Amino acid sequence: MIEVDGKETLGELSSEMLAELVEKKPDAVLGLATGSTPEDTYKKLIKKINTRKLDTSRLTTINLDEYEGLSPDHPMSYHAFMKEHLYQPLGLSEAQTHLPKGDAPDLYEEAERYERLIQECGGIDLQLLGIGENGHIGFNEPGTPFTTRTHVVDLTANTREVNARFFDRLEDVPHRAITMGITSIMEARKVVLLANGDRKKDAMTRLIAGAINEEAPASILKKHPDFTIIADKAALAGIPADVRANWG
Repeated sequence: MIEVDGKETLGELSSEMLAELVEKKPDAVLGLATGSTPEDTYKKLIKKINTRKLDTSRLTTINLDEYEGLSPDHPMSYHAFMKEHLYQPLGLSEAQTHLPKGDAPDLYEEAERYERLIQECGGIDLQLLGIGENGHIGFNEPGTPFTTRTHVVDLTANTREVNARFFDRLEDVPHRAITMGITSIMEARKVVLLANGDRKKDAMTRLIAGAINEEAPASILKKHPDFTIIADKAALAGIPADVRANWG
């Protein structure tokens, strides 16, 4: 666990992990997340890649999730977010970048296709994660079985309310999404979870100090053999001192 003073350092450290992987393995498979937390990570990663003149022509990116019903060009889609914040600045081709198709005619078939894609790519070298206020990773909400692979999920009222800030109205937030499953995430060779702000304090406390159970989806990450947390002081404020001292 790496505790940082704020979002600036969080972005610096996480982007350096990604840049080092790209440098060492130009054909790496990067598992990526969307949202405000990794935004600075991507900004700094672009700068590092350009400064070091790293080869990105063989990279593959696989994103965690996408909302139901949003086409890739919808301004609130995760496709659009990734295109703006990473794909276009790095000049990545469509063949290199992958997200679930939220506007697929059959979401369940799309979930199966996406899971096959992950396997066909040889698995994920480094999976970047955020954490929801209710402890979700990807869109795996509390109660999601740890055995799930890519699947269709009903979003909780809390998740929709939190994400409403990205939409014009709460009513515009989709009720369902396709998300990489917990087993799919756990099969990544390395997992890095980012958390910042007081609003993530309860979720991070359950992750670090609580028991491993499906009501706290992120708690399973404690069983991953190569798991790193990068979080700021506010997000870690609820961790008891003895637990913090013993965290490996």
